[in-house]
Amino acid sequence: MATKTTTSKPSSDNNNDNYYIKKKDGKFPLSFFEVMVACGVVLGFASGLIGVYLTLPTSDYSFLKLPRSLQDLQILKDNLESYTSDYTIQVLVGYCVVYIFMQTFMIPGTVFMSLLAGSLFGVFKGVALVVFTATAGASSCFFLSKIIGRPLVFSLWPDKLTFFQDEVAKRRTRLLNYILFLRVTPTLPNTFVNVASPIVNVPYHIFFLGTVIGLIPAAYVTVRAGIALGELQSVGDLYDFNSIATLFLIGVVSITPTLVGSKTKS
Repeated sequence: MATKTTTSKPSSDNNNDNYYIKKKDGKFPLSFFEVMVACGVVLGFASGLIGVYLTLPTSDYSFLKLPRSLQDLQILKDNLESYTSDYTIQVLVGYCVVYIFMQTFMIPGTVFMSLLAGSLFGVFKGVALVVFTATAGASSCFFLSKIIGRPLVFSLWPDKLTFFQDEVAKRRTRLLNYILFLRVTPTLPNTFVNVASPIVNVPYHIFFLGTVIGLIPAAYVTVRAGIALGELQSVGDLYDFNSIATLFLIGVVSITPTLVGSKTKS
């Protein structure tokens, strides 16, 4: 007897929290159109970087690469410092394009970019820059996932997506608090929240507000550490006990209204 692909259909009882998804087992999860959309976005970012590169003076730019360690980051910071004062706009635009690109396509290493913002621009400008670029990148990922991400997310994280969908359905009336909680705490990775939120029908305005506000505490901790970049021995040094306790407390405060609401209903 032939087997049939299982699907989940939306029901009127859960406000469209379940979706009709067809999984193509054994096949590449994206169609040709979806691949072309992703390629178009990549070309857009690449064009921005090329434009920045062409406006900089002729020099040796072998140091320009994504940092994968604190040593790489220190080299990048030492070389960019001389350009930041004379070519501030180009450095800012290049930084924003790279950070947003990394967030959009879930490329690891944004923590090094946040450290770089602190070392180049200071605490207040650095935090503003990181929150802006992280929110823009998360939003770009949100809308790209809304267009082409559904089969990919179901292929990579089926169990995690089911958990996230159930949690969103339970906290629909206080969804902003839940998104804030996710942004402040490591309950779910930020990259997963970015790509999965449109799949489980998180409204963009809730996603946006939760991202802007929720990223500020962690951005402040990382950017502040970037000022003393030379003193860091490892990425683990970013979060001392006080920083972790503060983030945990903020997370508890943000999720409390949803817990109280759930108990009241029960």
